[in-house]
Amino acid sequence: MKVSVIVTTYNRPDALKKVLEGLLAQTRLPDEVVIADDGSKKETADMLAPFLTALQNVVKHVWQEDKGFRAARIRNKAILKSTGQYLILLDGDCIPERHFIKDHLALAREGYFFQGKRVLVNKSIEPSFSFTDTQSKIRLILLALLGKISNSHHILRIPVFPTLKLSKLSGIKSCNFGVFRKDIFAVNGFNHEFEGWGREDSELVVRLFKYGLKRNENPFKAICYHLWHRENQRNRIKKNDHILENAMASDNFFCNKGLSELETQEK
Repeated sequence: MKVSVIVTTYNRPDALKKVLEGLLAQTRLPDEVVIADDGSKKETADMLAPFLTALQNVVKHVWQEDKGFRAARIRNKAILKSTGQYLILLDGDCIPERHFIKDHLALAREGYFFQGKRVLVNKSIEPSFSFTDTQSKIRLILLALLGKISNSHHILRIPVFPTLKLSKLSGIKSCNFGVFRKDIFAVNGFNHEFEGWGREDSELVVRLFKYGLKRNENPFKAICYHLWHRENQRNRIKKNDHILENAMASDNFFCNKGLSELETQEK
């Protein structure tokens, strides 16, 4: 099955490079990586240039003008550029463990989306932490004991651990998320009404649930390492909460402002 990884980024070329290095060192390589760039400056394009040249048709760069936090729209734009049957959403500051793609595909099930887990990397080690660190269990255990990483129980990879089938909304994070292409198109992707940080991933899942999907989860597979960053501004959170509440109250799983809106604009 062809898999596309959609990597969201904004002005963090150093972190994005670490994520790309992790994706290109997987036990099962992604078929393509689409960078969903929410208006980064030239430094990101400069960093990506060697990857785009050396890995044509594998690494793609999709950019939109910087008009504030518009993650929903740029993810949709990258999804339209992708060609995979299965999509993995990953943030540009989340370094994948080396079995990340293999695990995602092993956990992909018809009728489900997959919610992945993350280990949080402390501010003090964020500049030096890289994909190499994720490969050493001894180092990770030491960092956990020193309080340099949290959610550290996820560092244990237990292939035989049973997958959890859930229907709850809490804990949804699109920084590590897997979904079949046909399912995200069925609900029209992310909702462009969301601008500013927050809730666009939860609202998508509300609609995926209404469409009939269930939630697949495993605490010991498909793990990523989330590099520390400053909190995003939350000046739109009340409006975004209202959009989420409306979606929860509605019977409709198809949003009006989504993938189809972009398809129409690009024709």
